[in-house]
Amino acid sequence: MGALVTLDLPADAPALTLPWIITFGPMNDEEEWEPVVCGPYERAHALALAEAVVADEELMAVVEPLQPHVTVEQIQGDIAASRMAAENEDLETAALDAELAGYDAEPHDHDHDDDHEHEPPSVDEIRAGFARIAAKLAP
Repeated sequence: MGALVTLDLPADAPALTLPWIITFGPMNDEEEWEPVVCGPYERAHALALAEAVVADEELMAVVEPLQPHVTVEQIQGDIAASRMAAENEDLETAALDAELAGYDAEPHDHDHDDDHEHEPPSVDEIRAGFARIAAKLAP
């Protein structure tokens, strides 16, 4: 069984309405091959497809929103925000690690996630999602 990585977003996060992509890659450093990037999809479709692919294979799937930036400044702003978030996360992680030392983590139960399907969407569902995404990108 592989691993699926995605953002944990609040229900009202604007990113949930963006197109999402999936990047499939090896689980470990022993395998060397170019990652495969798929999408764009609606978030629920991306999660379901990624789950289906990694269910029986030792792969890593990263599901993330595709940012439809149209200027260099928007891209640079997101890069700066990401760098600042990483710096803050490092500080928060160190503090949390110190606070949680000795506690056992509970595994996440994907069977109870309500924000995505557990069966891969059909071709028609994916194509309908493409149409909804295209409508959002072309004002």
